[in-house]
Amino acid sequence: MEAPLPVGAQPLARPHTVEGMEMKGPLREPCTLTLAQRNGQYELIIQMLTKEQHFQDIIPINSHFKCVQEAEETLLIDIASNSGCKIRIQGNRTRERHFEIPDEERCLKFLSKVFAAQEALLGFEDSFSSMNLYKKINSQNQPMGIHREPPPPPHSVNRMLPHDKEASNKEQPKVTNTMRKLFVPNTQSGQREGIIKHILAKREKEYVNIQSFRFFVGTWNVNGQSPDSGLEPWLNCDPNPPDIYCIGFQELDLSTEAFFYFESVKEQEWSMAVERGLHSKAKYKKVQVVRLVGMMLLIFARKDHWRYIRDVTTETVGTGIMGKMGNKGGVAVRFVFHNTTFCIVNSHLAAHVEDFERRNQDYKDICARMSFLVPNQAHPQLNIMKHDVVIWLGDLNYRLCMLDANEVKSLISKNDLQRLLKFDQLNIQRTQKKAFADFTEGEIKFIPTYKYDSKTDRWDSSGKCRVPAWCDRILWRGTNVNQLHYRSHMELKTSDHKPVSALFHIGVKVVDERRYRKVFEDSVRIMDRMENDFLPSLELSRREFVFEDVKFRQLQKEKFQISNNGQVPCHFSFIPKLNDSQYCKPWLRAEPFEGCLEPNETVDISLDVYVSKDSVTILNSGEDKIEDILVLHLDRGKDYFLTVSGNYLPSCFGTSLEALCRMKRPIREVPVTKLIDLEKSLLQMVPLDESASERPLQVPKEIWLLVNHLYRYACHQEDLFQTPGMQEDLEQIIDCLDTSIPEKIPGSNHSVAEALLIFLEALPEPVICYELYQRCLDCPHDLRVCRQVISQLPRCHRNVFRYLMSFLRELLTFSEYNNVSANMIATLFTSLLLRPPPNLMARQTPSDRQRAIQFILGFLLGSDED
Repeated sequence: MEAPLPVGAQPLARPHTVEGMEMKGPLREPCTLTLAQRNGQYELIIQMLTKEQHFQDIIPINSHFKCVQEAEETLLIDIASNSGCKIRIQGNRTRERHFEIPDEERCLKFLSKVFAAQEALLGFEDSFSSMNLYKKINSQNQPMGIHREPPPPPHSVNRMLPHDKEASNKEQPKVTNTMRKLFVPNTQSGQREGIIKHILAKREKEYVNIQSFRFFVGTWNVNGQSPDSGLEPWLNCDPNPPDIYCIGFQELDLSTEAFFYFESVKEQEWSMAVERGLHSKAKYKKVQVVRLVGMMLLIFARKDHWRYIRDVTTETVGTGIMGKMGNKGGVAVRFVFHNTTFCIVNSHLAAHVEDFERRNQDYKDICARMSFLVPNQAHPQLNIMKHDVVIWLGDLNYRLCMLDANEVKSLISKNDLQRLLKFDQLNIQRTQKKAFADFTEGEIKFIPTYKYDSKTDRWDSSGKCRVPAWCDRILWRGTNVNQLHYRSHMELKTSDHKPVSALFHIGVKVVDERRYRKVFEDSVRIMDRMENDFLPSLELSRREFVFEDVKFRQLQKEKFQISNNGQVPCHFSFIPKLNDSQYCKPWLRAEPFEGCLEPNETVDISLDVYVSKDSVTILNSGEDKIEDILVLHLDRGKDYFLTVSGNYLPSCFGTSLEALCRMKRPIREVPVTKLIDLEKSLLQMVPLDESASERPLQVPKEIWLLVNHLYRYACHQEDLFQTPGMQEDLEQIIDCLDTSIPEKIPGSNHSVAEALLIFLEALPEPVICYELYQRCLDCPHDLRVCRQVISQLPRCHRNVFRYLMSFLRELLTFSEYNNVSANMIATLFTSLLLRPPPNLMARQTPSDRQRAIQFILGFLLGSDED
């Protein structure tokens, strides 16, 4: 039963309501969102639907109202297919609230109505007043010739102050195609404002002054410990207070709960310790905090600088197992201070001396996948490098290429640090341009910060006797950055690492309002004159693109150029075709997908094809092909059509268990037409050149090959299923399974383990079929009933489940060597074997997840089945 609308409120002629969940940290509460109208005023009504009672909140849709759709975090360009929407809503003097709508199509229609209501309102408001920082600047233009105030400088679109955005970022932003349309200017006036902002940004030097500010940057791997002393020796070690603090932690929490559920009591403990330790000669306010498992980044600013910080956005990228788990990866905060854009990245890269290439890969993955969603900007998605100043800090884990710990300690005792630094892996990789090539690091004059016996200044005395190394580093890129200090803080002994800090003087672009007003008015006059005389025009270097031999999880790129050969600045964007909600199919992406060009300016566009788990099944089955037409729209001009074609090579990844059990040969040797028939009818596939029984395989040969390899070679492998594989290995393994029946799987044990996880994740129907999901949750503590549920699975699903459980039980007997625990294995494999049906994904509660884990845990801790 739905809660009634407020007195006097009327739903629109065609009611616009969506059902979803409000996300409150780890909790999700059912609700409905309704667009209503009362006395000519649009309102958003949020109705919470708890079991005990129904209650509602009303948010007026006015100039303070903000509604933003988030983007989806994925593997590289792993674009989700109809995976639901996440939206953020905020009204005047209300906190920002997060909602998840499982029906993406209905959500997009609902958002379009909400935005239309906003536009109807903004049409009657003068949104160019620079005296009110909250008003949007992309509203309707006034008639030409009427005097107007200029908008804020280009970076300050939608100037939301930090205290208006105190969301905790526990819900990770996503990057989907469907939201992109919502941020493309949809009126001529909005397009015009975008071009004017572009021109103003080009002329920025005419109206800014460079002013120096003090930035304190700190990093500390705290090894899962709680603070046991004040942090003043680290954070309050200079006579003059910093203007901005950027503080990063790694290994904040090493518990299973933090690893899988992203919940941690340590976040509050260390946040409070930092606040107590800030410089005593100034008052500070928190700008933002972001955390992913054990990585946490806090930004503080002096209170007198507070109002000059805007457009604060956070992002996280996990580079752990399957490219998702957040035990390794990066977290970041980007913001604008005055008119300079900053991106602060805190990362924890792969461990172990020999794994420097894995660290390089982590760095590249973070750079490729970290994309900030900045609503109402000319370029709504910004990567790390598209900022004026980037500061990268963290436990980068690069070691010394010297294996003798005693020799290293001897050189340290002689203070011969320069000799040691020649063997530093980060310096070597930077010199070879393998990682951090465009970054600068200050001179290191402090001894290595890793590894110590906790609570002491003694080097590691454990059996492993780790070689000392400079794991904890701070680097930067950008102009007007001057490092004053780069140091460690030996006084703090909580962890096996020592904290590191750097103090910078950074030149920040401060807007001169008088000069800015003059440049703005001049730009508008030029724009008005050119618009009256000329129409925009583009030239494309090519319009046909062919992608050959497209494979699962292997990125292909084709590039072309767009040139403005007209006389006026122009705005271009890829737009959806008629009746489509996205501008391209889920396996395709254009980067950038929109932008502004001045006359004679050229931009490179990359068309990226990447088949993820969300699109592999329909390509395998023949329901989709590598074929698409892109529409490149030129505002005030014509549309250009680009054709994309190619051939796709089917993969066993993303193919059903039933079909694989009926294939005696590698999938690439099976004719495509028979593959399509097999997925449709599941008829027996008989090899053409040999006689074979019509009886299907007990389990797919691909699963047997992967598990058999792990059983034979990886039971003693340290951190199995916790360390990610190498991308090159994974590509080889997938190719190998698609084209042959190998005697041995190529690649490292970690890569084979991750390949097994990717295989299970890509299955169109999980091992425990969707229809039995709820029954599994109803009986997690009764192993006898659990086994009865498993016995009802289709034969091949039942065999695969029992085979996997048998292997995992065997693996647990070697936990002394491989560091694998039953809880960790149960939590990891539950997300793959016992997935909720797509329509229940958004409604899954922490309690549901815990019961699902208990179901799998019962089989791991129980005895073999009869």
